[in-house]
Amino acid sequence: MVDALDGCALRVEKAWGTVLHKQNIILDQGKAMTATQPQTDHVNSPFDLANTEMYEAWCQSKLKDYPTSLADLVVTIKDPRKLTNEEREELLKRVQKANMAVYVADTGTDPDRDIPLKLASQMGIFGLDHNWLADDDGLTSLTVVDEGARRNFIPYSNRTIKWHTDGYYNTADKQIQSLNLHCVCPSATGGENQLMDHEIAYMELRNKNPEYIRALMAPDAMTIPARIDDGGTTVRAEEAGPVFSICPKTGNLHMRYTIREHNVIWKDDAITLEAVQYLEDLLNGDSPYIFRGRLEPGMGLVSTNVIHDRAGFEDDETHTRLLYRARYYDRIAGTDVLDVYPELSQ
Repeated sequence: MVDALDGCALRVEKAWGTVLHKQNIILDQGKAMTATQPQTDHVNSPFDLANTEMYEAWCQSKLKDYPTSLADLVVTIKDPRKLTNEEREELLKRVQKANMAVYVADTGTDPDRDIPLKLASQMGIFGLDHNWLADDDGLTSLTVVDEGARRNFIPYSNRTIKWHTDGYYNTADKQIQSLNLHCVCPSATGGENQLMDHEIAYMELRNKNPEYIRALMAPDAMTIPARIDDGGTTVRAEEAGPVFSICPKTGNLHMRYTIREHNVIWKDDAITLEAVQYLEDLLNGDSPYIFRGRLEPGMGLVSTNVIHDRAGFEDDETHTRLLYRARYYDRIAGTDVLDVYPELSQ
C-alpha cells in the first residue's frame, strides 16, 4: 500500500440470534425470549449496552497505543505462504489492536493463488465463503470484467465502491467474519482504499448517543432487497438484520453495513435514520481513525472484515488491476475480544 497499507459465524437457524441488550428482546430461532429467562449460551461483552463499566474499561484499553497512521499497521514478510513465528505474531498483534494488518511481501506480481489461501490458514481461518461469483477455489479475482454475470457488479468494474463491510447481503448464518486481500497487480492510477476499524465506529456512535447503538442493533435495522434476475426469478431473498451484533459465545462485535443508496432499506424511524446519518458523516469526514492507502504488488490486507471503500481506477497496457479476495465465515484465531482483553472478564 502506498503511504505505508474458532471465531463465531453467528450460526442462527431462522433469525439473528445475537445478544442485543440484556433488557431488550433476544431473538432465538425467531422466538422472542426476554432477558429474565435463562441465558447460558452467551458471555458478557463490552458491546452490550448494559455493561457500562466493562465498555469503559474496554475503551481505555482499546485506545491505548492505538495506531495513528497506516504505517503502524504494516508488517514486512518474506513469503505469506510460509510465515515465520515472528511474522505471524506481528500480524496478529496488529489485528488484535485494530482488527486489521497490512503486509508487504517479497512475492511481487507472483499470481500464485496459494498466497492468500495459505496465509489465511496460518492465521487460523478456514471457512472460505464460496459465493456464487467466486472462482472455483473460493477466491475471488477482483479485476475488470466485460462479459458474463460479473460485468453487472461493481467489484468487477473500475467504478468507485462506497463504504461497506463484505457480505452485508448474506444470510445470518453466513456472515463474513474475516476479509483478506492480496494484490498481484495494481491499476495504472487510482484504486486506493480507505479503512476503518468497525469497533472504533461502534465506539464513536455509542459515545455520541448510546441510543444510536440500540437502534442499529435492532433485527430489522437494515434490509437488503431481494435480487431478481432478468427473467423475474428471485435469486437472493430479501435479508433483514442489524448493523451491529454480538456473537453470544465470544462477545465479539460484528458489523454488516453499506453506505450505498440503491440496495439498502433503513428502518424508517427517527433514531435509526439519525444514527445512519451520523455514521455516514463519520466515514465521509476527516476522522483520524480512517487509514488511507493503496495495495501494491505483493501487499495484502488481513482483517476481521473492517469497514472499507475503494476509489475508482484506470488500467492501461501494462497495468491491469488484479486483487485476490478471500472472505471467511470464521474469525482470525486469537482475536476474540476477551482473549485480547482478558482483564475485562475478571
